[in-house]
Amino acid sequence: MKKIYAVYNGSFSNLKDIKISPLSRAYTFSDSVYEVIPFYNFSPIAFKLHMKRLQNSCDALGISISIDTISDEINLLIKDSKLENGYVYYQISRGVDTLRSHMYEESLDEETFGYAVEHNFDSNTLKVSLCEDVRWQRCDIKSTSLLGNVLSMNQAKKNGCSEVIMHKANLITEGGASNIFFATDNCIYTPSLANNILPGITRELLIEEIRNLGLNFEEGNYSVEELSNAKSIWLTSSTKGLAQVVEVVNLQTNLIENHKLFLECERIFNNKYLS
Repeated sequence: MKKIYAVYNGSFSNLKDIKISPLSRAYTFSDSVYEVIPFYNFSPIAFKLHMKRLQNSCDALGISISIDTISDEINLLIKDSKLENGYVYYQISRGVDTLRSHMYEESLDEETFGYAVEHNFDSNTLKVSLCEDVRWQRCDIKSTSLLGNVLSMNQAKKNGCSEVIMHKANLITEGGASNIFFATDNCIYTPSLANNILPGITRELLIEEIRNLGLNFEEGNYSVEELSNAKSIWLTSSTKGLAQVVEVVNLQTNLIENHKLFLECERIFNNKYLS
């Protein structure tokens, strides 16, 4: 196995040498949060926004952290991995129990873990499926409690797809590991954060660039039927960048591949962050 540079509770080593207790609350309860920080040309993308979201996730769970220490560790992972392009996965759990218990001890020390891996940011097209959103009700927290996503994504895999588009009460929410945008002939749309979705960093960066360029854009509540009338659909995330959807296997659509609004969004995003 290729060496993967990693850190556990402040100690740096090879990923394969790190040992984590089976009583870690990340393991027994998914009592943990995580962040994925992309880097390009050896530099992290939107680092402050990622650290702010990680802090917000920890605050929501009542986990006390030193964001400065974590920031230093992430920057060291990027630097010492000597990878030009990739991402850092960084996870924080509430700590390690003496015995498994739903009620945790306030004296637990937080447990931190991260690693850096190589990743290319080439443009990809996606075949996706539509599915019911069965996740828990705090999708604004970037929690490791991802069983709903796992079940949906692996069902999609069985259907020959690489992602899903989720909906709840007939309203589009987001992808299994991404946010969603879609376009008609002359306007771009994305579900509002009020729909209980993750505040994606790539989503935020793209919205800023769309507004700066003066393109027609709306955030709101959008039905499955409205999505079926879209001319273009794309998903965004820290590792996908902007990934164009070319087929929704269980929804009738009339998608136009390389629609002008998708290409314009891809251009302005890549010029700003991936060049």
